[in-house]
Amino acid sequence: MRCPTLKDLPTPPAGKTGWPWTEESAPAPDLTPAGEPWPRISIVTPSYNQGAFLEETIRSVLLQGYPNLEYIVIDGDSVDESVEIIRKYSPWLSYWVTEKDNGQAHAINKGFAQAQGTVFGWLNSDDYLFTDALIFVGNRFALITEPSVLVGEGDIVGQNGEFLRAIAVPALDQESILAWEQMFLQQSCFWSARCWEREGGLDEDLHLLLDVDLWVRFSRRYTFVAERVKLGALRWYPDAKTVKHRARGFAERVLLDIRYGKAERGLRRIEHAMEKCYEQQSLTTDLMKKFPLRVLRRFGLI
Repeated sequence: MRCPTLKDLPTPPAGKTGWPWTEESAPAPDLTPAGEPWPRISIVTPSYNQGAFLEETIRSVLLQGYPNLEYIVIDGDSVDESVEIIRKYSPWLSYWVTEKDNGQAHAINKGFAQAQGTVFGWLNSDDYLFTDALIFVGNRFALITEPSVLVGEGDIVGQNGEFLRAIAVPALDQESILAWEQMFLQQSCFWSARCWEREGGLDEDLHLLLDVDLWVRFSRRYTFVAERVKLGALRWYPDAKTVKHRARGFAERVLLDIRYGKAERGLRRIEHAMEKCYEQQSLTTDLMKKFPLRVLRRFGLI
């Protein structure tokens, strides 16, 4: 499917302006600059009760101006306005479903099971792509002959889209990815479908670091290509899964250390976390000796 234009899509909600509400990417020509056919890019969006952000996510994909898009939305039986939003944009979706699932990884695996593209990427339902992202990705993959993973730059933004932090591309070797001390954005990652097919998709037992596990497995066999171009944005806010369930994320990080032969590093992570816990406990004890409980509660210290 060639991406629709701004005039093709439903009118944005009142007060919504800029990208991707009243702005669009310029449509790409029928062939790449090298004269090659555009590879089909399959994007999967897993969603559950993200009606506050979902329409922005969908429009940021559909308004890419890309000539060969396959867009799939997998909803986990949302009870908010999500399904209404999906139906509104269903004429431009290659496939969508709303039904109970077993979490994000399961939803993404279901989506890519429907995909027919040669380039894959997923975009969570509270994140978005920047303008011209898919044209850049498609142009690069039209020139790539071996299964590869492309990693671009991106931004972390707040609940209302306000800029918080830019994320560059760090070292992309297996050791650096497993250590995950310098993150890169999943929203800015795209890969050859053959990588996914050979690795078998996401581990559905993981809920926070499912992407890191995938990158580690990819890094054992495939080339990672760094691109100094901003492709996607990660939304960071109190109810975001990554923020809300940090403890689970820490546990999964240790699990991956053990899984990939770095148990000693996992133990050091636990040791460091416990030291911080004991330091905080000691500080609280000292404060309780000096100040009444009502004072400590007022300032949120206990």
